[in-house]
Amino acid sequence: MNERRYDLDWLRVMAIILLHLFHCAMPFIAEWDWHLKNKETSYLVLECNYFLSRWRMPILFFISGIGTVFVLNQKSVLHFIWQRTKRLLIPLLFGMLMIVPAQVYFERIYKGAKYTSYLDFYPSIFTTTVYPAGNLSWHHLWFIAYLFVYSLLAIPLILFFKSSKGIVITNIVAKFSNKIGMIGFGLILSIAALLYFPFPGETHAFVDDWAAFTRYFLYFIFGAFFGTNPIFWKNLENNRKLNLKIAFFSTLFINYLRWNDKEPDWDISTVNILFIFLLALSAWFWVTAFLGYGKKYLNFTNKFLQFSNEAIYPFYILHQTFIVIIAYYVIQTQDDIISKYLFLTFVTLILSIGFYVFLIKPYKITRFLFGMKIK
Repeated sequence: MNERRYDLDWLRVMAIILLHLFHCAMPFIAEWDWHLKNKETSYLVLECNYFLSRWRMPILFFISGIGTVFVLNQKSVLHFIWQRTKRLLIPLLFGMLMIVPAQVYFERIYKGAKYTSYLDFYPSIFTTTVYPAGNLSWHHLWFIAYLFVYSLLAIPLILFFKSSKGIVITNIVAKFSNKIGMIGFGLILSIAALLYFPFPGETHAFVDDWAAFTRYFLYFIFGAFFGTNPIFWKNLENNRKLNLKIAFFSTLFINYLRWNDKEPDWDISTVNILFIFLLALSAWFWVTAFLGYGKKYLNFTNKFLQFSNEAIYPFYILHQTFIVIIAYYVIQTQDDIISKYLFLTFVTLILSIGFYVFLIKPYKITRFLFGMKIK
């Protein structure tokens, strides 16, 4: 399981590109709150983002769990912690100080704050409390913060997976799942999803985000678990059509309930528990379907993947800041939503790639600050 898995590289790149499209749509969707909002919003755009929100971050955490196993297979624990610190913690701190504050600034002036300039605003990230009450935040970089914590918490589990007892248990679970499919892991996620009743929504702030924190940690651990045994991957590849079928029809049923005002209210009852089980299972089967089809058809490389695989992490760190800045001006125009969305998507894509190519990739210091290997 130590060979390069190009299918996982492709899925990671695709997930981040979808994340970019997701965030570019946020100013224009109905119901959901965001940093900046267009005067006119769209329920159809909301439906696209709702679908992506079910499985987009889970598959990234799952792939990250696999990558953690690969690194620990080759490095000592201390070297792994140092590698995670360079790869995750340093870009997180740099991003909170230099990348994210611009997002907070444009949100504040959009909502009427009277800062005379960005330089007037910037000291407030140190003198006020954390966001949303104050101006210090990690915003979209919450993924990096959670991933760093998950990487440290998972070390004992991954070391156990690699031990003789762990290998026996992994083999038993892998062979059993080969008979019953991926439903067992889905049921674990469904039970964990009950935490959304006492902790509804996702704050991405650790202290009050236990439902989301647990959900994503399970995807991370499942990724690490799958990364230790090839039987899981044979299962995913062989059952990819079944997993896709379950994901497809579960999504149809979820949307039937939502579109016909039959979605349960948010309180603890049998109907609500069944509904949240359905949401968790549907997301899990989308993840397993994509992994299975990726394993079958995407285990190859080319120049685009080689470029994207290195660029995608700095691109992720940069993209939302550019989106918020450009959106601040775009939503003030009189154009229709689709024109604004296409312009915002294209311009922020070019800006993110341009900053990577011209300012990050060539220089050792910027490569280090953005978590890249220094050549």
